[in-house]
Amino acid sequence: MGKKLLFVFNQKSGRARIKNYISDILNLFTGLGYEIEVHVTQKQGDAADIVMKRGKSKRVIVCSGGDGTLNEVVTGLMKLENKPEIVYIPSGSTNDFATSLKLPKNMLEAAGLIDKGNTYACDIGKFDNKYFAYVAAFGLFTDVPYMTMQQTKNILGHQAYILEAVKRLAKIKPYHMKFEYDDKVIEDDFLYGMISNTTSVGGFKNIISDNICMNDGLFEVALIKMPTKPSELADIIQGLILKGNSSEYIKRFKVSNMHITSDSNIDWVLDGEYGGNANDFYVSAIKEAVKIKIPVINNLSIIGK
Repeated sequence: MGKKLLFVFNQKSGRARIKNYISDILNLFTGLGYEIEVHVTQKQGDAADIVMKRGKSKRVIVCSGGDGTLNEVVTGLMKLENKPEIVYIPSGSTNDFATSLKLPKNMLEAAGLIDKGNTYACDIGKFDNKYFAYVAAFGLFTDVPYMTMQQTKNILGHQAYILEAVKRLAKIKPYHMKFEYDDKVIEDDFLYGMISNTTSVGGFKNIISDNICMNDGLFEVALIKMPTKPSELADIIQGLILKGNSSEYIKRFKVSNMHITSDSNIDWVLDGEYGGNANDFYVSAIKEAVKIKIPVINNLSIIGK
């Protein structure tokens, strides 16, 4: 296989910052003796396709873009028997996954992990026949990331998500759902649900816990029940963000496998991108499914410390 590298990047992500670093990044990889194949994504799903077609002959897949681009690269990798390592150069508006792994914000430093970083085996989620790197969610505000135009994201950054979320307040509705796991059943009307493996969601840190283990084969689940009074909604959301707050409307637990059913089809978001709708499916955590380069830190098990 040799030192072959596939560099996949989304040039429009995060104010197109990658354009200012391309020359230096390629020079870095060349200086380290890598044979480089470059692919600029052209459309949705493009990164997954090129990784499936060209990734099996490579030692490393370098990915630059937002969480959606990373999701596509992971999806492509999961179809390969022998999976190359990932070097992730975050360039999106929020970069939740990169925040959880404490990846450098400087693009050249992130690229340099190919030679200087530790290799970390990270869990990946399976959502029926699809995959997610760090979060699957439904309900309140989950459509904000993919409904916000890329141009608006580039201009306003994280504020673009907040502005779009305000527009959604008038469309709050509950979903009657059943969650079955470990011989337990939770059934109720829910406003929001999140299955995650991350310390940051939508730019908010430690929503579920500040002690997340990303390679234990378990995902953290948070569900918000429909309140009896609309005025209670603000307290519920505060209870979710301030994880120490208890609320009868918030359910939190950990799972490795779960069966989810609902009375109607519900739209889901996978890693900030639209993941389709469903009313009967399984979610599972695939333990240590992909290897990604991270900074040298003392404890590789507990990333959230």
